[in-house]
Amino acid sequence: MAGDNGPALRTLIVDDEPLAIERMQVLCAEIDQLSVIGTASDGEAALRLAEKLKPDLVLLDMTMPGMDGLQVAKQLARRTNPPAVIFVTAHDNFAVEAFDLDAVDYVLKPVAVERLERAVERAVSRHDRVAVESGSDWLSEFWVPHRSELLRIEAAQVDRIDAERDYVRLHVQDRSYLMLQTIASLEARLDPQQFIRIHRSTILRRDCIRGLRHEGLGVWSVEFDNGDTLRIGRTYLRKVKGMTGR
Repeated sequence: MAGDNGPALRTLIVDDEPLAIERMQVLCAEIDQLSVIGTASDGEAALRLAEKLKPDLVLLDMTMPGMDGLQVAKQLARRTNPPAVIFVTAHDNFAVEAFDLDAVDYVLKPVAVERLERAVERAVSRHDRVAVESGSDWLSEFWVPHRSELLRIEAAQVDRIDAERDYVRLHVQDRSYLMLQTIASLEARLDPQQFIRIHRSTILRRDCIRGLRHEGLGVWSVEFDNGDTLRIGRTYLRKVKGMTGR
């Protein structure tokens, strides 16, 4: 893969099989956008090295003695500026869990360099997007798991966001997608000129709202172009009515 203008991703390889690590090092050497900075043979060592080396990308085996790949990924995700994760495994039955953890990709062994290149392209795209967003105030796009792929959705395409426990559901026209994120943390990253929270469980894109309707007894709802309504939570009523300048 031809190199881009940006620096190579600092990459940590994690696998409990020495031959698998050696093969992955050979594959990574063929990809200009990767720079291997370390290897680990178990989950605990991976977390220690990740803390010390601050990799941009972790190529992570799924099944290892002790702490498995899913546990490692969960620990990494809790850190400030976590690395991107590509799972590399011989097992195809953990893909849903992997994408729920916002993994960049899920690559099956034996790994072909062309398949790894495609996964790395996604990691580079995410790395560049995070770099841009770190200099900007608000999210401009989402990458959501869908089947065995990741889909890019522009924030401006999202009509409504609903909370579902530790997940949020993004509604895009007649489709919806789940993301592992709380609605409160997501609200803090959304442009308030574009989105508004109307309920503890609901965020709306502002230009989807046609008007506000008083239902009586202090109850208000937002109304959409198709005539549907959603009730406004009392906690959020003042902010929503503030859109009208009242």
